[in-house]
Amino acid sequence: MAKTLTITTRNASFQQWQALLTNRTKRQRSGEFLVQGVRPITVALEQGWEIRALLHPDRQPLSRWCRDLLDRADARRVALAPELMRELSGKEEESPELLAVVAQPDDDLTRIPVGPAMLVVVFDRPKTPGNIGTLIRSADAFGASGVVVTGHAADPYDPKAVRASTGSLFAVPAVRVPSHHAVLDWVAEVRKQGPQIQIIGTDEHGDVDVAEHDLTGPTLLLVGNETHGLSKGWQEAADRIVRIPIVGAASSLNAAAAGTVALYEAARQRAKQR
Repeated sequence: MAKTLTITTRNASFQQWQALLTNRTKRQRSGEFLVQGVRPITVALEQGWEIRALLHPDRQPLSRWCRDLLDRADARRVALAPELMRELSGKEEESPELLAVVAQPDDDLTRIPVGPAMLVVVFDRPKTPGNIGTLIRSADAFGASGVVVTGHAADPYDPKAVRASTGSLFAVPAVRVPSHHAVLDWVAEVRKQGPQIQIIGTDEHGDVDVAEHDLTGPTLLLVGNETHGLSKGWQEAADRIVRIPIVGAASSLNAAAAGTVALYEAARQRAKQR
């Protein structure tokens, strides 16, 4: 059994982990983020992510799941004073049984698998971490190949995004890029390999309902910013803009909800084609 380090004070290691909760710059600099919850940690391990440390409360009984995972994972084991575990949970009323310090993968578009059935979601300048996590979860549920976050945006490794993804962050490649230009360069390279990706934007002023457009081929599906929609660059790059018809008093859909509807439609069309 691996040796366990015990920490009872707010030492340098604890302060570094605490910073991962709120400081995006420090998350980026260290290349790490915090994960809690049975399913997310289990999926991270099953999908082969690099788990650098596993933190659990000192001198408290652990569940069979927690003991088994501690034995299976090749990671540093740390027993934290219970009050320190509670601080790292970000929730005053509860203390997690296990926290994982996980390495961030490279932001490399080649992590996304390509082919005739590829379906990639681009989230343009999202402001809300929870929306990123929700869209990643939907992308996983409806068979997308990956998620790309473009521009000045919220962080997919923010604890709120990680929680909202409920483990899907570890199953679907999520890549951050500074602008649409990098994605379009990647699309051009993919097209040289064969898959002729169509770029489909979503907007309430689109010229056709999403159900009336063929989404069965290789597709890059664009979802705009929560307030301003798609950037001008993405609007110009899109081969077509589709709309989601809505009724009632709602003026629009939440960005993650709109992306989910479009992903469902793509999955529905593809299932019919099989």
